[in-house]
Amino acid sequence: MGHLRQRTKGSWQITIHQGYLDGKPVRFHETMKGSKDMAIKRMRELEYGADHGVPMPSGEITVQAYLNSWLDGYVKVACCQRTYDGYATIIKNHLIPNLGHILLRKLQAETIEKYYGKACEKLAGRSVQHQHRVLSEALKAAVRKGHIGRNPCDLASTPSPGKRTMRTLTIAEVQTMLEVAVSTPYYPIIYTAVSTGLRQAELLGLRWRDIDMDSQSLSVSQVLYKRKGVCIFKQPKTSGSSRRVELTPKLALFLKGYRTQIEVTFLERDRVLGLDSLVFAHDDGTPLDPCTVTHNFARIVRRAGLGKVRFHDLRHTFASIMLMKGAPAKVISECLGHASVAFTMDTYSHLLGGMQKDSMKLLDEALPSAVTPTSNGRQGTG
Repeated sequence: MGHLRQRTKGSWQITIHQGYLDGKPVRFHETMKGSKDMAIKRMRELEYGADHGVPMPSGEITVQAYLNSWLDGYVKVACCQRTYDGYATIIKNHLIPNLGHILLRKLQAETIEKYYGKACEKLAGRSVQHQHRVLSEALKAAVRKGHIGRNPCDLASTPSPGKRTMRTLTIAEVQTMLEVAVSTPYYPIIYTAVSTGLRQAELLGLRWRDIDMDSQSLSVSQVLYKRKGVCIFKQPKTSGSSRRVELTPKLALFLKGYRTQIEVTFLERDRVLGLDSLVFAHDDGTPLDPCTVTHNFARIVRRAGLGKVRFHDLRHTFASIMLMKGAPAKVISECLGHASVAFTMDTYSHLLGGMQKDSMKLLDEALPSAVTPTSNGRQGTG
């Protein structure tokens, strides 16, 4: 049973009766600012929690203490290392410096919105949205554990992420890029990237056992990430990312010849190229550094006069060329390892507008000419 008492104007004390201990009543007290309706709503939340066995909120725990506890508890146990690293960066570099001093039970949506507005002055909307996602996930857990009655992030407005600029290369630009890249050690991975749509981490984790020359296909079964200066191999994050991708005949022929070259290099070093050897690696078989690949790719596209193009844009280029050539959206989605066809279509919807004209021409060729009614009721050919 709860009781509400006004302390001062706009300040309320909520008291929740929790039963008796050694014959003495046990009560929980919480003070909040706001309207009476807000205080009543908060009291109902606490009453509901008490009736369902949810512990009362921890009075003096700060946002900083809670986020650190959530990060080193739930996130470390339930999430992969890459996710943990990303969450830790956001929490320690952004959330704690700006919200960490506030008592968890006093964190309000208005305070969160004020911080988002301040953050947007220096950061992109998408970056602030990532912070909101992490904070909201943490506070959902706080609600489940009874630290707070409601997630204030549910009431906070978030900035629009905006559309991320997507750079796709034309077929002519791809040819120009490859002409420059062919004289570098990075030509094989670049040619494979634009021919398959694989992510950089998927390409760097590719082994020769993952490539089936007979069926002209490859399997994505591991990825390579760099963490704290060390390259580590992991399984793909989702089941959709673990997939089989068909090779173009040109790529299959190239990889066959490329493997022969690598086998010669290995023999010169008195080594044997095994099935677990990486497809794209240094001459001694050690993994390529993702940062090194990224930096060298940037040099190649600058030399090719293509401006600012990221390695990841080769994936977008693959998808755009496939769409332009009429490949079904489902096939493209499967090649890219997307969670759904809907996500693929949403990501590349801007490319579809330019394809409507060609599609309408095909439809025009398929349908018969229209017949226009004449004034006397007879049909005339349109």
